[in-house]
Amino acid sequence: MNERLIRLMRIINLIQSRPGIMAKELAERCEVVERTIYRDIDALSAMNLPISNLGHGKGYAFVSNFAMYPLDWTEQEALAFSALPSVLEQFQPLLPEGFDSAYEKVMATHRKEQSRRTDILQHVAGVIQMGTPAHRKRQNSFLSDIIRAALSQQTIRTVYYTQSRDEESSRDIDPYYLVPRDHRFYLIGYCHTASAFRTFRISRFRKVTLLNRTFDKGDFNLKAYLKNTWSIERGSEYIRFKIKFHKDVARYVLEEELILRPKITRLQDGGLLFEVTVNHDREFLNWLSQYGPDAEILEPRAYRETMRQKLERWKRLYEG
Repeated sequence: MNERLIRLMRIINLIQSRPGIMAKELAERCEVVERTIYRDIDALSAMNLPISNLGHGKGYAFVSNFAMYPLDWTEQEALAFSALPSVLEQFQPLLPEGFDSAYEKVMATHRKEQSRRTDILQHVAGVIQMGTPAHRKRQNSFLSDIIRAALSQQTIRTVYYTQSRDEESSRDIDPYYLVPRDHRFYLIGYCHTASAFRTFRISRFRKVTLLNRTFDKGDFNLKAYLKNTWSIERGSEYIRFKIKFHKDVARYVLEEELILRPKITRLQDGGLLFEVTVNHDREFLNWLSQYGPDAEILEPRAYRETMRQKLERWKRLYEG
């Protein structure tokens, strides 16, 4: 879902900069199919953004004088511009007439833009219905703040709960990407505390504050970072699974929306041979378990024994 949020913002920018842009070009620029663009346009229209279809072969445009970013400033640029009067104070007698009023109009435009951008982000974030951990009451998910920081490439100062150590810690994070996985949202970014890229679960943030400090993503590649990752949990192994799916579940497996691209071979009995390489086994095995006896692990052989032992434990649990 986070990918959709970023795509919605890009669609707004593309329509604003290219009135009359066609759905086909929007799809190419956003790297999705056209029917996805039509759904996104409907979602933006539902949020009262004045998008108009100009007619067959004429594309999309904003009606009236709508503009999302009249001043495309970064927070650092805005801070620098706001300090201009104090810097020029000693040259006040030399400034041309009208400078003060012009400066006030520019700053007023920037403040209006900030307010409008915040409203749009809150509307977009509002359509996302996030879950809540079972042990806690519903709380602020900080999703809107994190989206804003990711779009403006601002560092965030956070308090984050680490489950494995059962402790909270203060961290400065450069938020690169929001990634939805298994009904949860994760943030992938550079952690200044760890001096390394890390993956953070959104529901574990206890506090998020945007800093007046920007960052550059450089040559970071999300696909390379998540290479051979089944869902979100990264590992350092190289495990090649071969699974045989029974014909009764074959059509459901083919409809699965997967991050990795497996090699799938249709078998004569109607089943499937499913081959995929992952760098960690836990999430893949959890996914596989939903198919029960309709999914048989062929390779690696060691995982056949792992599955057999697991089934033995389940059997003993229910024998009484």
